[in-house]
Order: sequence, then C-alpha cells, then structure tokens
Amino acid sequence: MIISQRNFQIFKYSIYIFLTANFPLFFAEEWAAASIRFVDGISLNQIIEGFAASIDTIAWLILLYMFELETYVLDDHQFTKKVALSLRLVRIISYLFIIYAFYGYLVVLFYTLDISPLENITNLCNLTNGQWTYSIDFQEYQIINSENCLTLSSSNTFLQFSGINAVVDNKGYIDIVRLAWIDVINSSVWLLVVLVLEADVYMQENNINNVLINKTSKISKYFLYAILFFNAGFWSLNGDFVDWWDAWLWLIAFIFIELNIIQWKDEDIEKNAVA
Repeated sequence: MIISQRNFQIFKYSIYIFLTANFPLFFAEEWAAASIRFVDGISLNQIIEGFAASIDTIAWLILLYMFELETYVLDDHQFTKKVALSLRLVRIISYLFIIYAFYGYLVVLFYTLDISPLENITNLCNLTNGQWTYSIDFQEYQIINSENCLTLSSSNTFLQFSGINAVVDNKGYIDIVRLAWIDVINSSVWLLVVLVLEADVYMQENNINNVLINKTSKISKYFLYAILFFNAGFWSLNGDFVDWWDAWLWLIAFIFIELNIIQWKDEDIEKNAVA
C-alpha cells in the first residue's frame, strides 16, 4: 500500500511538472504570433491580447499549487491564521489574473471576428512579396512565399484579418473561430469549477456539512467537467499538440485536487469517530 501511494504521488506531481513545462510552449507560440499581429510593437494594454494563454497558464499553475498545499500537503494544525491569510491572498491574486486572461480571450475572439474579404486575389501566389502571412491555425501564421503558396490553400477566395497582412480561406477561418470560442468557453467554465471548489474547501475548513450544498456541488461539477472533457476532445481533433495535451493534463490535475478533498473529508470523519 505504501508503494502504491508513493507511485500515485509520483504520478500526480509528474502531471504538475508537465503542466509547468507547457508554459514556455504557450509563450513561444504567442511570441511568434505577436510578431505578426503587432508589427509596430506591443503596448502595455495589448499584452493581455497577445499573451492571454501565457498569463492564464501562470495564474492557474499558482492556483493549482495553492490548492495542493491546502487540500493535501498542509495538515490541519498547520492552518494558522497567517498561513490561511497568505494562501487566500495568493489565490485572490491568481483569480484576478485568470479573470484578466478571460478578458484577453474575449478580445482575441472579437479580433478573430473582425475580418473582411480580400479583394482581387484569387491565388496566394499573388501575395509572395514577403509581407503577407497565412493563418495555418488559431494564432499561428506562416509567411507566404513561392514555395508554399500553392500548398497552403487551394481556395480562390480569402479573408483578411483587420489591421494586419494575414489571410485565411473560408474553411480555415471557420476552424479558427471555433477554436477562439472554445478558448472563451473553456476559460469561463474553469472559473465556475474553481468557484465550486472554493466552496468545497471553505466548508471543509469550517466543518460545515450541508446535504443540499454538497449535492448541488456534485451535480454542478458533473455538468462543468462534461463541458471541459468536450473541449479537450475538440482540441484533440482540431487543435495543435500543446492545446489538447494541456487540456487533458489540467483535467487530470484537478481530478487529483478533487481526490485530495475527498481524502481530507474521510480523514476528518475518522478523527471525529475516534474522538
């Protein structure tokens, strides 16, 4: 049993490490996209638009570590007022950045919807002067040149994103809009999940046992996690590697947090039974 528990913890923290390792991947993607979208440089108020996923990832990682500390690592006697206040303060700051990132996803969605037909262009080979890019995926661009202009798209009609020399065909645009919507939906659902988790942790810390609240929490999480599993599946079929890999890792990570809370409750029940 000791070996099994040890292996379980190794697996859990391996998932946390993989999630942490995803941050530079998101940052690299957004850095490359920013060089296309913000050709004149990125201003302070545009940082959230250009690096929403990177900011979101950092905030969620900190929040995950705080939940792990509170639901597993720290014993009940270690929850002094100072520790509890510190954990709460860090979580509040994380939530502010997560909400800020959600706003960033909305801005990116609106940017994605702001397109116009590219007039008098029926072939990408007419855009091989080195100044035009093709959107091969959501926020991923490739410079159009004479070597790839025939392979990027066989369409004869194209759409241009507002303010930049980036184009996409109709089929590619539909996929990009769907991915932009998934980002917004996924971000909002995760916010609701941690809201329910915060309620669970609060009730556990204060020894509150309300049957109706517990049942509501369980039902709401079934619904919310079902949406998140759908999003992860969508990314698996339509997104790039980093998107679907990260989505599944976060689901696994928060299943661990849920298991931590269950174990925490069981331990308290055992303590009360002994007392």
